[in-house]
Amino acid sequence: MRFDTPATTNPIDQLKVIGKPTDRIDGPLKTTGTAPYAYERHDVIRNPAYGAVVGAAIAKGRIASLNLSKAKAAPGVLAIVTADNAGKLGKGKYNTAKLLGGPHIEHYHQAIAVIVAETFEQATAAAQLVRVDYVRAEGAFDLAAAKDSAAKPGPERRGIPDTAVGDFAGAFAAAPVQLDQTYTTPDQSHAMMEPHASIAAWDGDQLTLWTSNQMIDWGTSDVATTLGIGKNKVRLISPFIGGGFGGKLWVRADAVLAALGARAAGRPVKVALPRPLIFNNTTHRSATIQRIRIGATRDGKITAIGHESWSGDLPGGELEAAASQTRLLYAGANRMTAMRLAVLNLPEGNSMRAPGEAPGLMALEIAMDEMAEKLALDPVEFRILNDTQVDPENPSRPFSKRQLVQCLRIGTHRFGWNQRNPLPGKTREGRWLVGMGMAAAFRDNLDMKSAARVRLDSRGVVTVETDMTDIGTGSYTIIAQTAAEMMGAPLEKVVVRLGDSTFPVSCGSGGQWGGNSSTAGVYAACVKLRTAVAQKLGFNSADTVFADGQVRSGNRSVPLAQAAGESGLIAEDVMEYGDLDKRYQQSTFGAHFVEVGVDAATGEIRVRRMLAVCAAGRILNPTTARSQVIGAMTMGVGAALMEELAVDKRAGYFVNHDLAGYEVPVHADIPHQEVIFLDETDPISSPMKAKGVGELGICGVAAAVANAIYNASGVRVRDYPITLDKLLDRLPEAG
Repeated sequence: MRFDTPATTNPIDQLKVIGKPTDRIDGPLKTTGTAPYAYERHDVIRNPAYGAVVGAAIAKGRIASLNLSKAKAAPGVLAIVTADNAGKLGKGKYNTAKLLGGPHIEHYHQAIAVIVAETFEQATAAAQLVRVDYVRAEGAFDLAAAKDSAAKPGPERRGIPDTAVGDFAGAFAAAPVQLDQTYTTPDQSHAMMEPHASIAAWDGDQLTLWTSNQMIDWGTSDVATTLGIGKNKVRLISPFIGGGFGGKLWVRADAVLAALGARAAGRPVKVALPRPLIFNNTTHRSATIQRIRIGATRDGKITAIGHESWSGDLPGGELEAAASQTRLLYAGANRMTAMRLAVLNLPEGNSMRAPGEAPGLMALEIAMDEMAEKLALDPVEFRILNDTQVDPENPSRPFSKRQLVQCLRIGTHRFGWNQRNPLPGKTREGRWLVGMGMAAAFRDNLDMKSAARVRLDSRGVVTVETDMTDIGTGSYTIIAQTAAEMMGAPLEKVVVRLGDSTFPVSCGSGGQWGGNSSTAGVYAACVKLRTAVAQKLGFNSADTVFADGQVRSGNRSVPLAQAAGESGLIAEDVMEYGDLDKRYQQSTFGAHFVEVGVDAATGEIRVRRMLAVCAAGRILNPTTARSQVIGAMTMGVGAALMEELAVDKRAGYFVNHDLAGYEVPVHADIPHQEVIFLDETDPISSPMKAKGVGELGICGVAAAVANAIYNASGVRVRDYPITLDKLLDRLPEAG
């Protein structure tokens, strides 16, 4: 099915199942501990061996010698795989560095060996016996020091690095009110609960990997490319994923080394990366340095806006596209964005929840508050004043749906924004300085091709198969709701099977595209199945109604189960997209409001309450959507107050490479969170009239926290995370 004209009325609009707050159908599996995660697939193979990965102890250089003798002689060891005996290996499309290094070392903790043994303990002990001599090379590990050498990258996956409209330099110089500030965001880790883990088994030349991966088709291709075998020889299975946040978009060392270890040992092998290797061997969000300049008239109209960003990655890597949202969020005739990429020899940077917008809004939305203060305007009103209903860089292209102003208005009313004292540091409750802050939220909506297969059997059971994944987002549930709505079946009669590369290729889980695009693929397959059912019954497809377990046309009604017949029916289709995304700018919008307390003596920060108002098209399931947003809000608090990968700038690695040293919010850190979804549909996005929401929820949160801290304390911090040492010597005197 091709979607190239705006959606009109269709079966989804019945809203008998879609749009209802529905508990996750996989919930009982999760809460009883019976959901089958990759490392725990005790049901699929017998007698697995265990692999322990050895990571490089230098960030750049080469291996001079690799002594494996003691490790080979250790109890239980079955095989050791290194670059010397692995055979010729390729590099996947989505990997910047090789997943098995040697002799050349590209980053700290790059995998250089896997030790396979009978037990986990034996493999881990033997790995400690590997002796490696290195020749170190000079590396670059400091973004600030490398900033001047940063270069303009090619477009690749993150889009064009520079845009310009009008005369930014001239308009900024002439503006009566100006802001020119620099902000920094640190390296951050996905820090998901489930580690990167895989079980590999060979049957002749056929490889099966039970793994934790968000994008099954990408993963299958990259495994095949890395191992130098046909894609048809690789099967990936990933029905449940214990968190990803973008860190599992790509195949990592666990999968490849499990496959290599299994081939060498002649039996299935399971590999889980320990925390230090998750932080240093896999991917992370790259640090940024961002300079933002805004020029405005005295009444608050933006006349010039410029956003420059610098980030770093390994040679051949990609930038953190932190200036991307500034191209679309606010009006202004004269505009400039520029993004530069420095070569750093730190572990690989790549996508983390809302890449680009999340760190970009951490800076832009502080700058908007600082500019509002210069103009003596309320921060909300300043944003409303500079709203736009068209792409500011291409005014002939309207937004498909843009309700940012409505989000801001509803938020101010619900949060009690009128009670905020605009003078910072003036509101006290005992020892606490209290303040409110807000920020706009923005995230692009991306339509991705997605396919599904739908079966109807003689019991009236509808089975959906697609390689879509569920990373905790509720994919099983909203896909089941979609099929139930389309086929007129009760939800309990729908079975959803996900995460298997033998199923039709879906959009996968990433970029906030999963919910809308995967359900659109299911919609397409169901349309085909509805046609097959109508034809089998001799009904006119155009006036056939599927509802309440019945198929009706005119005065005839047949049970859905009977319509399938003894042999059942099957349909498969793919949702593809035309040029609507070029004719319209598709985005999601929101507003975040935060209240904080800052201890007047110690600088301790407490988030007291939070509100998110989101406009993201039709909300397919308010329960799972709210879960996504409050989780994203929690991550935003972490980004604002805690999260920072500390870089050893001499040795080139992340020092706090575990969940003890890398701090993330816990329950005690998070107060009441309220989420409001605007009642909207977007017929430009897909037949579902929905858009993504899981990444919108993090965008702007950190800046809202930062702005609230400023309102509470009068201390403006432009370098994240905002820790108490950055406040202490600047807090107002106790009155």
